[in-house]
Amino acid sequence: MTLENIKLDVDYVRSQFPAFKDPLSKDWSFFENAGGSYVPNNVIDKLTEFMTSTKVQPYAEYPMSKIAGENMDRATELFAKMINAKKNEIIIGGSTSINLYVLSNALKKFLNVGDDVIVTNQDHEANISPWRKLKDVGANIVEWKFNINNQELELSELEKLITTKTKILAVTHCSNIVGSVNNLKAICDIAHKNNIIVIGDGVSYAPHGFPDVKELGVDFYTFSLYKTYGPHLGLLYGKEEILKDLPNQNHEFLNGQYPYTINPGGPNHEELVSLIGIYDYFENLYSHHFESDNLNILEKIKKINDLISTHEEYIANPILDYISNRKDFKLIGKSSIKNKNRAPTISFVSKNKSSKEISKLLIKDKIATRNDNFYAWRCLKHLGIDTDDGVVRLSMVHYNNISDSNKILNSLDKF
Repeated sequence: MTLENIKLDVDYVRSQFPAFKDPLSKDWSFFENAGGSYVPNNVIDKLTEFMTSTKVQPYAEYPMSKIAGENMDRATELFAKMINAKKNEIIIGGSTSINLYVLSNALKKFLNVGDDVIVTNQDHEANISPWRKLKDVGANIVEWKFNINNQELELSELEKLITTKTKILAVTHCSNIVGSVNNLKAICDIAHKNNIIVIGDGVSYAPHGFPDVKELGVDFYTFSLYKTYGPHLGLLYGKEEILKDLPNQNHEFLNGQYPYTINPGGPNHEELVSLIGIYDYFENLYSHHFESDNLNILEKIKKINDLISTHEEYIANPILDYISNRKDFKLIGKSSIKNKNRAPTISFVSKNKSSKEISKLLIKDKIATRNDNFYAWRCLKHLGIDTDDGVVRLSMVHYNNISDSNKILNSLDKF
């Protein structure tokens, strides 16, 4: 059976997530996934197991401690394989925001007064403010603005901004408002020809398919694990050759012991171990859909990514088509998904109602969503949208189904 003939078994997917059976949430269609996803049973089981049996200081020789340390190491190693990284290139911290603030403080080493740091106005603030703060050490902050007509970051504009003084470029892989998937590989190619370090923000990309960081060629890459079916943690990948040269941001005795040098305080033990549950969930997805077990972890992830992309296209395009054809609505970003050129993160505003009003009407129909600027206030400001009222955002992932899509369409059609 070819991949083209295999469809994501969304009923099986939903059976893995207890939220769809829980009395509080079971009757709701969940469209706030870009703010944080539900978690599968595998993650809950691993968290419970750790807290029940091994909630001790890890890495000692007695059994509970030894098992705790082994599972912490296994979680890190599995996630490294899922994104094609080495184990010592992975940092698990409290959040993406924390990870990037620590990284920006370390990367000051590579800057001289007057050097340029490029940021965009399309990103979430987590990948803007840490780099903008480098002006305090004499960096010149340069803004790569998206095209206001199509809301896209254009490579030709980036090339105009690069000078011999450009040292760092921070850019989103996928906007949490516009939804477009930026060509991060092409961006890295341009940057590296000019010896620029690239930090990619994958927070809004990773929930729709884990990246191959080596294929992208990015120097650093980050995403939020609580948006990829896990606990409230953030993952940061960094190339080993850069990590080992960064100044220590942790305890003094850890000098030279990267990547711990970029993770002050270390990871949350129990939540780190629960990441094994994310791997288990994706392994189960693969086993449910495919017969061959001869592939490595990365190859399996890529097959599941393809299934997810096809399904998300199927459930999101009817909504995109509807909103883009409503004369009283303004859709932000592309009007359809094709070959993963955008995420099923759909933002819009209305000419006749505030975003808050629309959000309240959707909630009355048991559609879990919200209005906000979603920490991408510079993006909304560039578009002339009230940053307090913000946009209505409908964000889907692979456990959403066509019934959810139809529920949105029926609700929007009432007003």
